[in-house]
Amino acid sequence: MSLLLEYTLEATSIFIVTGVLLKALHPLALQWKLLDLPHGRKDHAYATPVTGGVAMLAGVLLISIWDLGRSAPTTMVSFSLAAIVLSAVGLWDDRCDVRWYWRILAQIGAALIMIYGADIRVEHLGTLFGQERVSLGVFAVPFTVFATVGIINAVNMIDGADGLAGLLVAAALLMLALAAARIGNSGLARHALLAASAVAAFLLYNMRFPWQVRAKAFMGNAGSALLGLLIAWVCFRLTQNPRYPVAPVLALWLLPVPIIDCLVLTVRRMSQGRSPFSASREHVHHLMQDGGFGPTQCALVLTVASLICGLAADQALHLGVPQSALLIAFIAACVAWYAISARRPRAVALFGRMRRRLGIAHPLHAGAPPVRLQAPPPVRPARVPKR
Repeated sequence: MSLLLEYTLEATSIFIVTGVLLKALHPLALQWKLLDLPHGRKDHAYATPVTGGVAMLAGVLLISIWDLGRSAPTTMVSFSLAAIVLSAVGLWDDRCDVRWYWRILAQIGAALIMIYGADIRVEHLGTLFGQERVSLGVFAVPFTVFATVGIINAVNMIDGADGLAGLLVAAALLMLALAAARIGNSGLARHALLAASAVAAFLLYNMRFPWQVRAKAFMGNAGSALLGLLIAWVCFRLTQNPRYPVAPVLALWLLPVPIIDCLVLTVRRMSQGRSPFSASREHVHHLMQDGGFGPTQCALVLTVASLICGLAADQALHLGVPQSALLIAFIAACVAWYAISARRPRAVALFGRMRRRLGIAHPLHAGAPPVRLQAPPPVRPARVPKR
């Protein structure tokens, strides 16, 4: 059997398993109290199951089961354990809304499992300052933990519009697969593609289509944590493998939207004396929607931007552009977005002009069906005792 046919059958199997499980879990969401209720700053008008994380976990664990005979067993067992820990705490959070520090502890635990169980860590930052690699030495473990927690929370923060986080992660996984395949790391390319197939199945339930006017399922914190771990795991394996060297700075440009959004908001909130985990409508997708973009339009535009950034950075490295130049460009992008988003009306107006120049119709004027809010349950008057 050719490798292409084998990969296609594996990807199709994972796609089907994830999709079938999403369908099966849908009627159980109410019984298990896995519903995202519309309230506060949330835009959706219906209670929506948050079962996407469980379904994607099943699809991803299928990869680990298949690879027990191919890869080192400790590597696949470590990944499975880290994924289960994150998903379990994420489900608990989706169900009961736990304190933020429990989520951080789970993320740190998953990072440590990856480091000491699978021996995956960030040991160098590439040739950022000359021809020699910047070795982290004793700081390798804390840096890896910090980077893993940062990526997980970046994916969680960007999960605010139907299809957005899933599309961005799927695009990043495809670019990671392309980068791995180009340098001959076919095993890692296969892992990234199979993981992307699980995300693709979830997107069928999470995106809006002409036949599906709203999302049928959300990924929840369980799903965003799992996808963040996936990206961190594949990025570290791609950039820290001496047999297949890839510049670590490329990882920043494969998921630029969530990372820049997370860094800017964290710095801004801390400078204002707020918790970096406080909820708000300051994310890039919120500003875009206030500027007239619909949720699907936000997801598609930001995903195209992410693909352009990632492919351009990869091509720049291939042409010999210094890694330090890509790092400076990324820092400049962060500073520029911090300045633009500092004044909300200016950022909203910018996205409004962008929408009009792209020729994208405002969703309220594009023939979209009106949003029907659920009516509150009728309140029965109190019974007055007869005298």
